[in-house]
Amino acid sequence: MTEPAGETAPEAPEAVEPEAPEAVEPAEDVREGAEDVREGTEDVPEDAEAAEGDDSAEASGAETTGTVAEGSEAAQASDTPELSDAQAELAAQRELRARIEARKAEKEGPVASGAKLSGTAADLLAAVRAVEGGAATGSAFYEVPEPAPPRPAPEAAPAVTVRPPAPERAAAPDPGTTTAVREVLAKGGAPEALAGQVAATLGEGAAAALLDDPWQLLSVPGVRPEQADGFARALLGSACGPDDPRRTVALTVWLLERAALQGHTALEIQAVRAGLAGHGVPDPESAVEEAVSAGAALVFQEEETAEEAPEEDEEAAEPVAEEPAAPVLLGLDRYALAEESLADALARLVKTATPAEWDGSELERAAGAHGLVLHTGGEASRAEPVALAVAAHGRGLRTLITVHAADGRRTPDAAGVNVVTVADLLSGAVGPGRDEEGSLALDLLVVLDAPQLDVETAAMLVESLPDGCRLVLSGDPEVLGAPGAGRVFTDALAARVCPRIASRVPDPGPLGELVSGIGVGELNQVEAPGKEVVIVPVRDAGEAVHRTVQLVADSVPRAIGVPSEQTQVVTVGHGGSAGTRALNAALKQRLNPGPGRFGGYDVGDRVAYAPAPGRTVTGTVLSADAEGLRLRCGDEALLVPKERVETELRHGWAVTAHQAAGTRWPAVVVVLPGDAAAGLSRAWVYTAFGRAERHLSVVHGVDQALARAVAEGVAPERTTRLRPLLEALLATPEE
Repeated sequence: MTEPAGETAPEAPEAVEPEAPEAVEPAEDVREGAEDVREGTEDVPEDAEAAEGDDSAEASGAETTGTVAEGSEAAQASDTPELSDAQAELAAQRELRARIEARKAEKEGPVASGAKLSGTAADLLAAVRAVEGGAATGSAFYEVPEPAPPRPAPEAAPAVTVRPPAPERAAAPDPGTTTAVREVLAKGGAPEALAGQVAATLGEGAAAALLDDPWQLLSVPGVRPEQADGFARALLGSACGPDDPRRTVALTVWLLERAALQGHTALEIQAVRAGLAGHGVPDPESAVEEAVSAGAALVFQEEETAEEAPEEDEEAAEPVAEEPAAPVLLGLDRYALAEESLADALARLVKTATPAEWDGSELERAAGAHGLVLHTGGEASRAEPVALAVAAHGRGLRTLITVHAADGRRTPDAAGVNVVTVADLLSGAVGPGRDEEGSLALDLLVVLDAPQLDVETAAMLVESLPDGCRLVLSGDPEVLGAPGAGRVFTDALAARVCPRIASRVPDPGPLGELVSGIGVGELNQVEAPGKEVVIVPVRDAGEAVHRTVQLVADSVPRAIGVPSEQTQVVTVGHGGSAGTRALNAALKQRLNPGPGRFGGYDVGDRVAYAPAPGRTVTGTVLSADAEGLRLRCGDEALLVPKERVETELRHGWAVTAHQAAGTRWPAVVVVLPGDAAAGLSRAWVYTAFGRAERHLSVVHGVDQALARAVAEGVAPERTTRLRPLLEALLATPEE
């Protein structure tokens, strides 16, 4: 057994060995299909075809295993589901963004956003064929509007507090629509329990749409291609085949949606063709062209920013190898719009900021002189952007700090500056309010946990900032990326279009030393005189569960002084013999045994509440009534309506690293059973170990795999377009 702290690692705190808990079957307290969708990209393989149905490493994204019937049980609780408040809020935000875009279009023209696809199907097809054949460059088929002159920065004005009305929850599907869909599903041999979700996804004409194109069933989360194929065969008989255009278009969209769950905003066209071939499409090239022609997917080829070569003597000059052409990408319009809108908005902030000379730290001086600044560093470095916000507030600027998770609002020394979550700010629940054009009344926005911004959230946030507002994005680039599509912070850093300030403040103590070493690929031995780091070797998953329960319930509270309710367990995936389900079942039996009388929960249960994809907060069940479950999450009391309990709530003594990102606890127990080795990467280990403030216990059963993951386990790259878009808009670096 290899221990991260070496042969002389601190021993586990002595503890009275409790009786081994009885074997507990993993509790299916949250349906698998819904939880995988809302939790995003936790340990999903890079390959679009890899590891389907691999529950232990969460490789299947939004998929379910087994038959359509099984998928439906995991995805649908009633025939008439309602959208959650968070989903309704996001819909309202998209409407607001659409209005902003409409106002932009009324002006002389938008800021050019790089290579943009033309709107006709003929041009799309021509782009695919001509670019790949070398007859033309990708830019020949894109519309590049003339840039509009930058808008002048607004004069200083008092804060405006015009708040948008609270978004109304979307109405449930019409009962008649649901009934008609149920009949079509029964005719095709699909479970009728899917009717409500199909009706909500496809709208009023859902039944007719399914009869005309049965593969539209793939748009329902949790349905897999083989299940949709069986449904189509039952409805169409011999009239359908593997090359049916309806099937190939639906599969193309499904592959791109699945890639988005892994963080990609687009895929190389060859990867899409390979994915189609893997699902039995006889002519993948024609299938891609069909999807582009139908407008279901967009094709892109970004132009690289060329650097001028120095002049040389013609006789002495050596032939220079041509740079490989940028890959041809295929993507969905929602992510294309988000990336282009985000690039436009960031460029607008850079161009409309009025330079000012601010005294103070390097970060303060950069923020005074530029509209966009990037700040990198570990947990201790968070104090620097907070100090910047406090100083700006002292200068009379309207200033706000945002964080990813609710617990991150407990930011020390943010005197006089409000700290809110990004989700709450965008929902309109908190914050400075908006003016008549929908812009937030701010002069400076500091975003902590910036690596957790997905491209759609970032686009909505930055579009909401007025001209002349300063934006500081701060975060640790070594942590796991956003749970949604995109890599906003990484792309902005790579584009080199604005100042980048790297903090020199190290994270303190043995934990800081350990995590800092992991960040550079070294699993160092650290001295931990106060038992800040403890390694607990285990032989198998059963022992891992037993030792985890012992640590949380007994050893850590007694030896370290951190109570069980302030100790968080972090593991690789939901499934498996030591995943979150098995661990939560065992921890509940020890810490809060009960029958689960309230939809699988009891008063006092620790829970993880996910009101929207990528957002998870931990809390405790306070009570239950006819309306639903009432929780205490930090300082807030929340109500989870009873119809959303099964899709948005799960037990939370153990969570995944993606769920834990953006939050820290006094003590953390990281569980690494033998079957977790394949899901480890340096970013995963860095994130999981970095959640601990005072104490870290590592339940270690992966032998040399942990050291290899730290040294070699680079997280898969995400395919995105934001970097070339920013480089095209802001070609001159501002160092």
